[in-house]
Amino acid sequence: QVQMVESGGGLVQPGGSLTLSCTASGLTFDDRAMGWFRQAPEKEREGVSCVTYTGAALASPDSVKGRFTIFRDNGKNTLYLQLSSLKPEDTGIYYCGAAPMKRANYPCTERFYGYWGQGTQVTVSS
Repeated sequence: QVQMVESGGGLVQPGGSLTLSCTASGLTFDDRAMGWFRQAPEKEREGVSCVTYTGAALASPDSVKGRFTIFRDNGKNTLYLQLSSLKPEDTGIYYCGAAPMKRANYPCTERFYGYWGQGTQVTVSS
């Protein structure tokens, strides 16, 4: 059974930083594309940062470019997202997604990812 567990969210002031983690089990991690997605209230889930199965980061949307960094530790089956210079508009539930197929890369778009965690809330507010 696939399990993906996100952690690291919380309340942070504008300009602050957080590091999110996602630990996966029940699937092969080191040969699978992974990504971070967020969903703000009343908005669709959007990809914010994704990485290929070989570890290369895909281009991020302009809204987070230069502020969010994705990386993976295959030895720990864990995906990370470093968030910095946080803004109120970064508020939302952040989800970790895993590609449905091994050794295949996908656009950083929700519909291409088949496994999901339960999400972790990030709130940016003073």
